[in-house]
Amino acid sequence: MHAADFVQWFRQAAPYIHAFRGRTFVIALGGEVVREGRFVTLTHDINLLASLGVRLVVVHGARPQIEARMAERGLATRYHRGLRVTDGESLECVIQAVGQVRVEIEALLSSGLANSPMANADIRVAAGNFITAQPMGVVDGIDLMYTGEVRKVDTLAIGQRLQDGELVLLSTLGYSPTGEIFNVPLEDVATSTAIALKADKLLFLFGHDGVVDAAGELQTELTASAAEEFLEAHPEANEDIRLYLPCALRAVRSQVNRAHLISHHVDGGLLMELFTHEGIGTMISREPLETLRQADIDDVGGMLALIEPLEEAGVLVKRGRELIEREIHRYSVLEHDGKIIGCVAFHPFAESRMAELACLVIHPDYRDADRGAELLRHVEQRARSQGMGQLFALTTRTSHWFVERGFRQASVDELPMEKKQLYNYQRRSKVFIKPLRR
Repeated sequence: MHAADFVQWFRQAAPYIHAFRGRTFVIALGGEVVREGRFVTLTHDINLLASLGVRLVVVHGARPQIEARMAERGLATRYHRGLRVTDGESLECVIQAVGQVRVEIEALLSSGLANSPMANADIRVAAGNFITAQPMGVVDGIDLMYTGEVRKVDTLAIGQRLQDGELVLLSTLGYSPTGEIFNVPLEDVATSTAIALKADKLLFLFGHDGVVDAAGELQTELTASAAEEFLEAHPEANEDIRLYLPCALRAVRSQVNRAHLISHHVDGGLLMELFTHEGIGTMISREPLETLRQADIDDVGGMLALIEPLEEAGVLVKRGRELIEREIHRYSVLEHDGKIIGCVAFHPFAESRMAELACLVIHPDYRDADRGAELLRHVEQRARSQGMGQLFALTTRTSHWFVERGFRQASVDELPMEKKQLYNYQRRSKVFIKPLRR
């Protein structure tokens, strides 16, 4: 990466760095991440998140390690509806495997070799009996025995550890008030913990890129309702999607802000999902991430960041902060996950029954979905609601865009008198007018 590219990326990551400080993330990963050696590099990313002030809960599984232990003892593996049937002998293997994985993870998180990403790392790991479990019991006539489900999460104890700057490590073992041990599914521990803590994010690291549609396209963002529709329409979806996507849905509908499905095969995938606009996996949110709304004074900084490069290039007329602040009621903004990615201004001329569309800008990274047309439709609707019969725009660079959307080129004399008197003949902007049909 060139120095300039790095600087640009780091600047783009700055809003996320600011937003994530002090937030709680629950990260769930299967035992295969440890078995295949990928947790070594993942510790570097976890260390970075911790150094940025993110409060971390890591939930680990141990399925392949359990399978290996059972194979060594000649025990048969039984599953029902994707859940292990855990008898007494299987439970011994579960306890041994979970302990092995937890110790490996703690050791890797404790490393601090010089000249490595973990140099000077000060990650203190807290583990304990934070999960109270109960038996799942008999399902479809099958007794799951020591397979359990989360009954309660000790949020006070976990919260205190997080407040003290420790990373909380949870395994898939839960304990009953009578002292029994239960094998609890990874996804249940992670989801229940995220909900109980009201975590900002629940992140599942699994073996696929994310949610992929019938055309093979990765769905980078889904609302809860869209994710539900996907599950109903794609019963053939792979087992992991059908396992983790419902958990993501449960989380975002229970006060968790976002849930993410990320491939554990991608080195640095956790950071790319969290600190880039496009991400690499699928993010699930309760409501749409993108909203079109009336601008307010707090949006001016974000609007100027969009407008000023085009003013310097001569594409837009210079406006300045003071003018925008005075006329903020005339602007609408397009916001994506808290970031201003588009804006447009609406100026009515009541006597002429005409309105001007001005300052239509979309951030370069978001121009692939014709969001400009969305802003145009918004202004047209606003103009109609105020009884305007025509919409006009002045431009020096985007003539074809307006023509393609129903505008015709017009003369300066067709502008409202007030606008005509302000027309800049040196700039020689072209005039385009569109009739507004009700």
